Amino acid sequence: MISTWSDWKRYPRLGRSENIEAPIGPGLFEVRYAGSGALHSFEAVDNVAQALAQLPVGSKSWFGRRETAQSPDLEYRTCATSSKADAKAAAQRMIGRRETYMSGAA
Repeated sequence: MISTWSDWKRYPRLGRSENIEAPIGPGLFEVRYAGSGALHSFEAVDNVAQALAQLPVGSKSWFGRRETAQSPDLEYRTCATSSKADAKAAAQRMIGRRETYMSGAA
């Protein structure tokens, strides 16, 4: 069973004590660039919170707390499912709809 998508939330920035709010279980996540809406990441996973926490979105300096590069301004949303198989099926449907839309057949 698939639930609905959450609202878009700002992705936590490095060096700040911000938290990710996501299901601890199977589901989908989508991460986009806030300014343009361009897709950064999209995946069906076993643990949504863990996958979002492990996304490579910036880097820290080896010599301190300062960031070496500006982290991109990202937003994310999540969708919980009852199993990873449900998440993969939902992801395939979404990919199919996007391909249809992009080809102009929609």
